[in-house]
Amino acid sequence: MSEPDPRLFFAAERTLLAWLRTGLTVIGLGFVVARFGLFLRLITLQSPVAQGTREHAAASAVLGVLFVASGAIAILVATIQHRRFVLTLPQSDLPRSYNRAFAIVLSTGVGVLGVLLAAYLLVSEG
Repeated sequence: MSEPDPRLFFAAERTLLAWLRTGLTVIGLGFVVARFGLFLRLITLQSPVAQGTREHAAASAVLGVLFVASGAIAILVATIQHRRFVLTLPQSDLPRSYNRAFAIVLSTGVGVLGVLLAAYLLVSEG
């Protein structure tokens, strides 16, 4: 029988947190893209010369919502994969005095908030 090795668990947790950072980056980019569409709409209202700006504003809003939703989905899928992997580890490889649920709760919360942000952007753009 081999010695307990918690490094596998911690490597899996680092991977989950890397996906969390990546998802947050994509969500942030999506929010900026969606709000850029709002900026384009304001320019359209103030300038009668800006003709094609309205279509660009709509495209920006749709792209922004898609980015936000894909970032949130990436976080939620990574959380599910992490949880499934941790369940395959032997009990001896899991650290005893470490809160193993914190990263899962944090990632799930951020993923759900990302989905809610995408829904808000979708409703507010309409």
